[in-house]
Amino acid sequence: MTKLSVNVNKIATLRNTRNLGIPSLVKLSRIALQAGASGITVHPRPDERHIRPRDVDNLAGVVREFADAEYNIEGNPFHGLIDYCRRIRPAQATLVPDAREAFTSNHGWNLVELGATERRALKCAIDELQSVGCRVSLFMDPVVDAIELAAELGADRVELYTEPYAHAFATGPVHEELSQYATAARAATRAGMGVNAGHDLSLENLAPFLERVMGVDEVSIGHALIADALEFGMHETIHKYVAICNNTFR
Repeated sequence: MTKLSVNVNKIATLRNTRNLGIPSLVKLSRIALQAGASGITVHPRPDERHIRPRDVDNLAGVVREFADAEYNIEGNPFHGLIDYCRRIRPAQATLVPDAREAFTSNHGWNLVELGATERRALKCAIDELQSVGCRVSLFMDPVVDAIELAAELGADRVELYTEPYAHAFATGPVHEELSQYATAARAATRAGMGVNAGHDLSLENLAPFLERVMGVDEVSIGHALIADALEFGMHETIHKYVAICNNTFR
């Protein structure tokens, strides 16, 4: 089945509006894992707009309470991500090319146009992360040429950036978008990499995506899932997402 990693950034965003420590990242992450989520994802940014350094450490402890759970730390490898991963040694590091001022992650690595110096730097980051035991995933647009270059750099997985699919789903037909993602996923598999997916996936659009895009190992879902938890509660929300993941076609 496709595994569900819960991105808890938005919980931290709400907590940070006051100095009361609520809602609790630790408590809600533990509930998510108890309810059947396979992992927790955090994206610590340099401006600490949501996840803060102590959160990264605290949540590592929560994940260690669950034998099969995985911790995924994502972010720009040149903005401090590697320092976190050296200390925490999460199961997975997801490398995202976001600018410091970016509101949210909004594109994958453009490896086709990346200069030789930048490509070498990214390769060195991948190598270093793998040397401390991290599986490395590159956040990618569904572009076959770029996917193939990710394999050449030594990435273990790619995470397909799914906001364009989510936008298409909300506004009209999605056949062309899904075809593009399915082709990219097949290219990753042929190149020997695993496939993750994330960004704006939801209870409404997740099943059609997984039914068409074969072989997705993991989805990382945050914004919609946390919004659903306000309506259904965290435990029931996780059950709903895991039920969709359990019905995926492999």
